[in-house]
Amino acid sequence: MLVREIMHADPVSIGPDTPIERAAAMMREGNIRHLPVVEGDRLVGVVTDRDLRLATSSLSTRPSAPSAPVREVMSHPVETTHPLDPIEVAARVMRELKIGCLPVLDGPRLVGIVTGVDILDALLQLTGVERPSGRIEVRLVDQPGELARLTALLGEQKLNIHSILSYPDGEHRGRTVLRVGTMDVRALAERLCDAGFEVLWPSVQPCRR
Repeated sequence: MLVREIMHADPVSIGPDTPIERAAAMMREGNIRHLPVVEGDRLVGVVTDRDLRLATSSLSTRPSAPSAPVREVMSHPVETTHPLDPIEVAARVMRELKIGCLPVLDGPRLVGIVTGVDILDALLQLTGVERPSGRIEVRLVDQPGELARLTALLGEQKLNIHSILSYPDGEHRGRTVLRVGTMDVRALAERLCDAGFEVLWPSVQPCRR
């Protein structure tokens, strides 16, 4: 899945001289939490609802605080992503930098914005949890052919695989989480156990090896 598939295209943006009070009103009216700041055709910053709350507090001693320009409180320079970047790359950048959004640039042009909520929505879609399905989790030896053996067995059972996610589980082993086209996952787990697989979910005794 790519950033262009989950981003909000043509996001609402503001100029650096937009008053803080106007930016806050736009966020409330649009039910949004991030505003790219654009000067001409160039992205120069990002302002968030948190930035505005902190700014309102820190500038409260100034009579003109609400009319101060967002350039005084925006974050810059801005970390960005590209429409063709994989979403996991965008997620890693957001997690490492602890930021809630990434403006999406195609060359110098702002074409979208992706937020933490968009990443979570994509994760739900990738896991297949939003489709009627059953979940099964298997520990596999980390060697060629193990995943193919597992999917071949599911194919023999005439089961459609909606999603597969894998991650390491110690040295030379990994966990594989599947969403499959049956709600009777306990019966499936028993068949996998009989075939020599170590099923972690649902628990089938005595299956774990």
